Order: sequence, then structure tokens, then C-alpha cells
Amino acid sequence: MASTLPQVCVCYLVTTDAAGMTRVLLGRKKLGLGEGKYVGPGGKLEPGETARDAIAREVLEEVGLVVRPSSLERRGSLRYHFPSRPAWSQESTVFVCRDWTGDPTASDELDPEWFSLADVPLGLMWDDARFWLPGVLAGGSVDREFTFGDDLSSVVLA
Repeated sequence: MASTLPQVCVCYLVTTDAAGMTRVLLGRKKLGLGEGKYVGPGGKLEPGETARDAIAREVLEEVGLVVRPSSLERRGSLRYHFPSRPAWSQESTVFVCRDWTGDPTASDELDPEWFSLADVPLGLMWDDARFWLPGVLAGGSVDREFTFGDDLSSVVLA
């Protein structure tokens, strides 16, 4: 059964350098939902767009990298519920990508920054990330639902 929640997508770009250090690209959100938080590039699907096509477009728009939809690894789905602000509720398709062209550049939306996997700033991200992001970055997948409290920031049901 298809979800009735608005559809969004997020991508975690991961690279391993010559010394074996694995890093993930996050960006500090400059405006809109989640302003000030670190997030992976992503956004809403446009009408008729697949999640793969949407995330390729969003990564280019937000951090200037070109990813081929075929290089995206689908890692799962997240459903977010905001009872105090229902318009924020959404379902997100999660991708990891290890192959792209270009160098990350800032946009109106994000200031990109590389983090080692040991230094992912979970305390500066949406509260739900602590429950699932380390596992996804370690190669796992996710299929979770989260409900946020009246503060619109804290997970009250995971």
C-alpha cells in the first residue's frame, strides 16, 4: 500500500581516503525545515519523479555533485510524524552513494562538510538520526517510524 505521507529523499555520500578513513558528507541547513541542523542532501520528490531521480537532482542542487541514479544504494525508509505540526509529517527514502563527480560546494540550502564516521555530529542533527544513521553508515539498512514531540525536535516514540 502506498504511503499517504509526502515523499522525500535523503542521500549520504560516503568516501574512503587512501589512509582508510571513511567520511560522510553532511551539510548545515541554512534555511527552512531543520535550519541550523546537519543533514544529508535531500528534499521533496517532484510530481512524476522517482526517488532515485529526485535525490540525484537534490544532490546536484544542494552540494553541486553529480550522481547517477544507478549508483545510489537504497538503504531504506523512514516515516516521520509531527502530531503538533502535521504538515511536517513525511516519508523519506534513504540512499547512500559512493560514486559521484565534482567537488562539494555550498548552495543557498546547505554548507557541506565532511565528517569521519566517528565524528558524525548526531547531537546537531534531527533527533531520530541517533537511532538509525550509524547503522546505515556502517552498511546496514533502516525501516523505522518516528514521532516527534510538541517541541518539534525531540523523538517521543521510536
